Amino acid sequence: MPDTRTEGLHSVDSFHRDAFRLVQPTGRGHRSGVDAMLVASALPGSLEGAVADLGAGAGAAGFAVAVRCPKTCVTLVENAPEMAECARRSIALPENAAFSDRMRLIEADVTLSGDARERAGLLRNAYAATIMNPPFNSASDRATPDALKRAAHVMDDNLFEAWLRTAAAITKPGGFLALIARPASLSPILQALEGRFGSARIVPVHGRAGNPAIRILLRAQKGNRAGLTLEPPLILRDADNQVTERAEALTNGQAALFGD
Repeated sequence: MPDTRTEGLHSVDSFHRDAFRLVQPTGRGHRSGVDAMLVASALPGSLEGAVADLGAGAGAAGFAVAVRCPKTCVTLVENAPEMAECARRSIALPENAAFSDRMRLIEADVTLSGDARERAGLLRNAYAATIMNPPFNSASDRATPDALKRAAHVMDDNLFEAWLRTAAAITKPGGFLALIARPASLSPILQALEGRFGSARIVPVHGRAGNPAIRILLRAQKGNRAGLTLEPPLILRDADNQVTERAEALTNGQAALFGD
């Protein structure tokens, strides 16, 4: 878990063994953790160029990419004004000065299309990689009364189609897509990838060995026609409920999910 200091309605949390700090709401809204760190670990450490973090929230996954991939510039794309303000404040933190010149924020709806998307600043074929940790709880799940958190957690119908349409438009040919989702979302994700991204590599994420997967991590390439690969699972905790060595390395920016 990140180290935290509280400042009024927000906290300043430390990630990647204090490689970066993040301003987040306290007591409401979505607070970043393992999921964001894992999706960031799916990109190669040697990646160069622009990276878009769609639905970035306070920016945890994007910050993690900027720290681990020093030849990238990261655009955080967030529509909720309070979360966008957290991202803006995070970029301005003095603790992030070493890489903040490689970070920027676009306040826009990920589902924009065509000219509206370009006017918002999300240009076609502009990014070497696009990452996303989208809302993936079903609307039929128990809804939180926190509207800010609900917006970050509950998906609309056709969410993956809309988000992956945007990802395909803004990612360069041959560029990467990385996302994290619940296993139940695999079918709509694969449908939305069709004709856009290929060579998908999927890692099932298990809380403990022997238990069903609780997440899937996916990386694919735009325009690649190779088939899907199901990779060995990632186990987060061992039989003694201790974080596994691999999970510890991935969530702290010390390793890449696919070894690159």
